[in-house]
Amino acid sequence: MDHISDRLNRLSESQTLAMTRRSRELRAKGLDVINLSIGEPDFDTPDFIKQAAVDAIQNNHTHYPPVPGYEDLLQAIADKFKRDNDLDYSLSQIVVSTGAKQSLANLVLSLVNPGDEVILPAPFWVTYMELVKLAEGKPVILDTGLNQDFKVTAKQIASAITSKTKLIMFSSPCNPSGSAYTRKELEDIAAVIAENKSVYVISDEIYEHILYNGSHFSIASIAEVKDQVITVNGVSKGFAMTGWRIGYMGAPDWIAKACNKIQGQFTSGASTISQKAAVAALKADPSVTHEMKEIFLKRRDLLLDLLKEIEGLQTNVPQGAFYVFPDVSSYFGKSHGNDSINNANDLCLYLLNQAHVALVPGEAFGTPGYIRISYACSEEQLKEAAKRIKTALDNLQ
Repeated sequence: MDHISDRLNRLSESQTLAMTRRSRELRAKGLDVINLSIGEPDFDTPDFIKQAAVDAIQNNHTHYPPVPGYEDLLQAIADKFKRDNDLDYSLSQIVVSTGAKQSLANLVLSLVNPGDEVILPAPFWVTYMELVKLAEGKPVILDTGLNQDFKVTAKQIASAITSKTKLIMFSSPCNPSGSAYTRKELEDIAAVIAENKSVYVISDEIYEHILYNGSHFSIASIAEVKDQVITVNGVSKGFAMTGWRIGYMGAPDWIAKACNKIQGQFTSGASTISQKAAVAALKADPSVTHEMKEIFLKRRDLLLDLLKEIEGLQTNVPQGAFYVFPDVSSYFGKSHGNDSINNANDLCLYLLNQAHVALVPGEAFGTPGYIRISYACSEEQLKEAAKRIKTALDNLQ
């Protein structure tokens, strides 16, 4: 008999992790699968960060840390917020967690009551929707699409806000679209938020250091809405530290205290060794991330050129992160052998089984008709993957 809780049954498996799992299963069978489904830099953590972790072990930083994080890490985060984002957060307003995903979970579980509405501009990162469902909130999805460069407008947000709206969650640069909001766009959104004092914003800025044009702008730096915005970030993407599991948030005091309380019951503090490594990362000049960003930019341009050779795909030009999010709806209704393509899920399974390329369907991000392609891999893999995808799509009739 199935005794799983209703809470768990409300959740869906992460589609990004599911596709990665399926690709590993096929690899275990001896198939040459190119995994373009995972959002992980293929670079190693810089040596100076690894050395900081070795030093932490040698210095016996191996005991329970304070729940919100070591003071030197909190200070490094506060200094980083000020240096890079023009944000003033006291140490009591910062909470370090086991990855930015836990920061987001702490926030949603601390703020959302059953029936509260949470506005999610689509496409959104897969976990946003699931966290809202876990908290028994009501997701309110705002469609954007290719013609809007996958960015929601202030007018759309204003029209969606009701007396039940509690949160707005978005990322910039965005996973999965790679789109980044300009200062003007965020100022327009902030003007709407400022008129709705009971509405809060979670600004997910985990891809901050992977922005190709212009400079990153944090919506919390707009004075009129600072007390309504929570800034979430981490070291996973910009510093190639996915496995270290360090994320953090800056928030109004009462929200930080709430997250500290809930984290104290779930996981307590993040790994001590990882925290000391993160201190080294955040104290470093941001220029240490530039080489990786330039390589990602080169790969982006390569992938866009390769996709132009595939008839039926439409893309924007992503300004950040390491994803392309093409419209693939022109292939719906086609088939090859026993494979019928009715949606992006079907297409991704077809490409995995026939081309041995793992991708993620847009349904996972609230945007049917699209697929996410990660270019966090070598140029050789991108070229081979594009070749396989083209061949498989050409076979659809």
